[in-house]
Formats: sequence, structure tokens, C-alpha cells
Amino acid sequence: MTAETDALRDHVRQCYAAAATAVSTGTAASCCGVDTSSTVYDVAIGERFGSQLYGSSDRDQLPSDAVTASLGCGNPLAVAVLHEGDRVLDLGSGGGIDVLLSARRVGPTGRAYGLDMTEEMVTLARVNATQAGATNVEFLNGTIEAIPLPNNSIDVIISNCVINLSTDKPAVFAEAFRVLTPHGRLGVSDVVAENHLTADQRAERGSYVGCIAGALTIAEYHQGLATAGFTDITITPTRQVADGMHSAIIRATKC
Repeated sequence: MTAETDALRDHVRQCYAAAATAVSTGTAASCCGVDTSSTVYDVAIGERFGSQLYGSSDRDQLPSDAVTASLGCGNPLAVAVLHEGDRVLDLGSGGGIDVLLSARRVGPTGRAYGLDMTEEMVTLARVNATQAGATNVEFLNGTIEAIPLPNNSIDVIISNCVINLSTDKPAVFAEAFRVLTPHGRLGVSDVVAENHLTADQRAERGSYVGCIAGALTIAEYHQGLATAGFTDITITPTRQVADGMHSAIIRATKC
């Protein structure tokens, strides 16, 4: 990575570490931002992000810290179709809300993995899993650009507003394709930009709305998945998070 992308990744890591610490200690989590070569990356908790995007029936069955630590832009469990016995991987699993909900859906014959680059989030997620009594889960510390799992080992990949934060999205798409089984499915929530917005215009919007400065346009996202080998790609915007920026449901298949 370049010095700039390395700095951006470290900043995102620091922000999510602070969010995990805030949840664990019961203090207030704040949004934060950094301006590096005119590119602004924010991690924010606002009305368009977080646990309120889940139904109460889902929130009520989990430890409160798993719910509080949710910083996503959607509900990937409403996106991905999970079956009994599936092996599921959550990219950027945070406090573990989507992993724990997935574990319930895939049952004792399935397994749910969470991958996060922030040690504090992984620690929080493991505590939440213990409190939830989940035995078919595993939380891994690592990056979504280098997934520490074997080829063809996962049936479904989910993610909640994390891929847009990556500084190497082609690597994320390639790694997701690698670890999925043939006919494996990707179903994620993420933030995308309308095709007319330039990178600078997206960065400007990221200065006041979290998790969008690094968002791809809809066309770029589609092309990135196709280049990695995915088919049956659909990108459906769901709600506007800033002018020209939307939460979206992204689905794709590995043939």
C-alpha cells in the first residue's frame, strides 16, 4: 500500500477501535474524520446507520453490546438467503451482530465466521458470542483484502457498510470470490454513489456523513464484481444517505 492508503486504513482502524472501547466501557461513541490528501474518511453514527435498521425481534435476541456496536448502513440478513448448514462469512464483522444472527439461521450444522481488522472489535464480538451462547461462530482478526480462510470454504458472504471503507476494493472482490464455493453467494449492504459523482465530490460528502467517502459508483461496483468473476450482479439503492449517495443491496453469485 502507499503511505496515503496505509494512513487511511490506520485511521479507520482507530475509529472502530474507539467505537468498540466506547461500547465496552459504556461511554459515548463519537464520529471522527481525517483529511489525507483531500480524501476524507468518516466513521459516524447517525440516523441512517446503526442498529435501528434491524427489526426489534432481531435486536431483542442478542446481547445489548452487539446491538450497540452496530454501525452499518443496512441489514445484510435481509439481503442474503441463508440455509441450514451454510457456512457464512461476515466481512468487517464489528461487534458481531450479523454473525450472531447468521449463526441462528444456519443452525448447529452450519457455521458463521466474522472477520475484522480491529482487535478491540474482535474481542468485543467474542464476548458477545459467549453471552449469546453461540457455539457455531468464530471471529477472526484480519483484513478483508486478505481473508484468512481457504479457497472454496464459504457458502455465503455478507457485509454491512464495510467494503466502501477498503482502500483496495479489487482485492476485496477477488478474495471474496476465492473463498466462496462454486455457486456461492454474496449479499451485502453498502454505500454506493450515483454514476455522475466524481471521487472528489464523494469525498466532499464524506466530510459530514460517515462511511461514504470511499464509496464506489454503481457502475464501478458492478464492474469490480464482474472483473473478479461474479455473475448475476444486482445493485439496488435503498435509501439516500447524502446527495447522490445511497445505501444499497448488492447481490452476486460465483458460478
